[in-house]
Amino acid sequence: MRLLGLDYGDARIGVALGDTGGLRAFPHSVFRHRGWGPDTRHIKTLLEETGAVAVVLGLPRNMDGSLGGQALEAQGLGERLKAEGITVYYQDERLSSVEAEEALRAGGLDGRKIKKKVDQTAASLVLQRHLDSLGYND
Repeated sequence: MRLLGLDYGDARIGVALGDTGGLRAFPHSVFRHRGWGPDTRHIKTLLEETGAVAVVLGLPRNMDGSLGGQALEAQGLGERLKAEGITVYYQDERLSSVEAEEALRAGGLDGRKIKKKVDQTAASLVLQRHLDSLGYND
C-alpha cells in the first residue's frame, strides 16, 4: 500500500512517497501552499500520478502535546481531503523540520540547498514514522 506523506507549512507543503511495500519513505517534492481548495486538487493529482491510496498528514503538535494554530490548519486541510473521499492519517510531526535540517546539514548540504530540500525531507520523516508505527519494519 503506497502512501503519500505531507509536511504542511504556511508557505510550502513538503511531499514524500512511500515505497509500494510500505516500508520506506522517500522525499518527493514541494509545492506552494495556495489554500485548501487548490492544495486539495494538487494532492488529488499527486495521488493519481503516484498510485498512492492515502495521505499521512503531519500534525504539528506543541511540545506539551496540545494542538496549536498550525495543527488546526493542518487538520483543516485533512478535513477537506476527507470530504473528497481521500483517506487521511495524522502523524505527530514535532521537530520533524529541525531533524530534517540537521540530517541535510550532516549530509554536507549548504544553507540554500537545505532550504530547497527541508520540507520534502521533513515529509519523509513524518511518513517514515507512520510506516514504522505500523510495525512492518520490525
